[in-house]
Amino acid sequence: MTTRSAVSSRARRALRDTFGLWPMHEAATRAKLGHRVPALKRFEDAEVARLHPRTRHLPPALVATVMPTYQRPELLQQAVDSALGQTVTDQVVIVVDDGGGLPALPLDPRLVAVSLSRNTHVLGLVRNVGIRLTRSRFIAFLDDDNTWRADHLESALAGLAEGADLVYTAVERRRGDGTVHDVLSTPFDRTTFRDGSSYVDANSLVVRRGPDAIFSRIPRVRATLPKEDWEFVHRFAKRHVVTHVTAPTVRYLVNEDSYYTTWKNEAGPAE
Repeated sequence: MTTRSAVSSRARRALRDTFGLWPMHEAATRAKLGHRVPALKRFEDAEVARLHPRTRHLPPALVATVMPTYQRPELLQQAVDSALGQTVTDQVVIVVDDGGGLPALPLDPRLVAVSLSRNTHVLGLVRNVGIRLTRSRFIAFLDDDNTWRADHLESALAGLAEGADLVYTAVERRRGDGTVHDVLSTPFDRTTFRDGSSYVDANSLVVRRGPDAIFSRIPRVRATLPKEDWEFVHRFAKRHVVTHVTAPTVRYLVNEDSYYTTWKNEAGPAE
């Protein structure tokens, strides 16, 4: 089996089929579910106010890593360990539980874990709570079923130091048995992003903090297109510089139990 440090032809075809209809999909999603956003924004505001006392002790670190979670205690432990094990130590890690309950986590002054008062199934909202409860120059994102290489933040920050506002690294996708599915690494071009010529995943993002570094609150499930991270990057790139780091610093689990992503037709052998 071989892997490629680019999007394979199979993955590219799948991405093109998915991304190509973005305008139609997003318009339909907004028309169908946009009415729920004001209530979700009020809930988000209330949760940030409620949870703020739990996070006041966190320092204004260079990087805040936001980690949403829901009922994956063992995988969460691995994700937390990889975040705390970064070569960049000037960081804080905030785990935001979407109302499913938290396991015991490491005692580390850089780590805080909070739980929403109810399950929302709105990944953008969960990430937004973590963003708003932290103070940092940069924000990184890591889901509870994925891990980073130890130099992930270091590699991304080097790209940001060169003038970018958002950096994404290459992603190594792995199956549950640990074997490599493929490595996705393509330069970014906003005009072709929607047709699948670029692949960007939230777990690879490190972004400069600002008022527009916020995720969509529209509820999205497996079939909803575009996904939160795709919509975020496309919108953010309209006014900011985006760059790609070719090193595969993210180990992404091809998780067939994922609530948000369907893998059954995509997790075959890498080309």
